[in-house]
Amino acid sequence: MDFENDIKNCIRALENGETILYPTDTVWGIGCDALNEDAIERVFALKHRPKEKSLIVLLADARDVIQYIAAPHPDIIDIVENFETPTTVIYEGAIGFPENLVHENGSVAIRVTDDPFCKALIKRFRKPLVSTSANLSGEPTAAFFSQIADEIKQNAGYVVNYRQDDETPKAPSQIIKIDDEGNITRLR
Repeated sequence: MDFENDIKNCIRALENGETILYPTDTVWGIGCDALNEDAIERVFALKHRPKEKSLIVLLADARDVIQYIAAPHPDIIDIVENFETPTTVIYEGAIGFPENLVHENGSVAIRVTDDPFCKALIKRFRKPLVSTSANLSGEPTAAFFSQIADEIKQNAGYVVNYRQDDETPKAPSQIIKIDDEGNITRLR
């Protein structure tokens, strides 16, 4: 199957509230429509992840951040566009997301992706995606598709074929927090 068929099949699954297993700019991810509360519940169930542990949201463009954050730093678009490696930012004041995607303190983790597949999928779907590493909670992060647990592969609504044989080493994103004055604290 080619890239285009995977995009179409992912969109169909996402529109039906299903989960997808897909390659990202970091490691393989389990994803869903980030605005669909029931789909987010399916991600938690598939991963056996406690609901207190937050999930990451993927966006295609830095300017989209301002749509989901109540009071972003004035230079946030420039800050995000200048990251040199995949970076997830913890933002205060999440807006527009279902309750089960927002941390109890009102924050949300967002990464703007540079990955061509993810960018194309998000732009065509026209909504943000959930992205969490494709491993069972408490298990090591799978570095490659071949290391993903069969339970996840068999129970995802759609499994992307694109890049399944790619074994280029990739690491999870760095995680940072940006305060009101633009100071950055690295969390991972």
